[in-house]
Amino acid sequence: MNNSVRNTARLLGAGLRALLVLTLVTGVLYPLVITGVAQGLFPGKANGSEVGADGRVVGSSLIGQQGYSPDYFQPRPANGLGENFVNTRYKLILSGATNLSADNEKLVKSVLAAKAKVVKDNSTADYEVNPADVPADAVTSSGSGLDPDISPRYAGLQVHRVAERNHLSVARVQRLVDLHTEGRTLGFMGEPRVNVLALNIALKDLVAKN
Repeated sequence: MNNSVRNTARLLGAGLRALLVLTLVTGVLYPLVITGVAQGLFPGKANGSEVGADGRVVGSSLIGQQGYSPDYFQPRPANGLGENFVNTRYKLILSGATNLSADNEKLVKSVLAAKAKVVKDNSTADYEVNPADVPADAVTSSGSGLDPDISPRYAGLQVHRVAERNHLSVARVQRLVDLHTEGRTLGFMGEPRVNVLALNIALKDLVAKN
């Protein structure tokens, strides 16, 4: 009986020591090392790819934002996002797709309504948007609803509105879009894209200098 108790106590002690060692290694030392390496080699990415303007952080280059005024370039729709008010201090964004099939009546109506709005909002006294020129990313959300980029085609469609509202020439605004158009990753992956936040920061600076 005494041997059984001693063996049990010995096994429990060994298990407890293993738990403490593994907790220290995997829960403290490993995260500290990885965090240190990330901060040393990739500080920008490690801190969330923050974007600064006017001396403060205004967003992340990886996460799209909604709520820009009509004076600025607009992002993709965010139909997959929701809000959670369980936390009373923050509005938690729930990221996801709409999960509606391509022939879903609700989705079709949403796309048609969004297309009509894009045409109306971006037509100006001197320029009328052709509905056939409205690209898919202007009327549909991404899989996450948080896509920070739009296509150069959608950015170009907005140029006349942005120029008119900010009293700039179309050529200057188009040049701004061209400067912020990124090519395919490694030259062959994905599609050319324009980061909306970076473009709008540059637009704000351009308007301030005008």
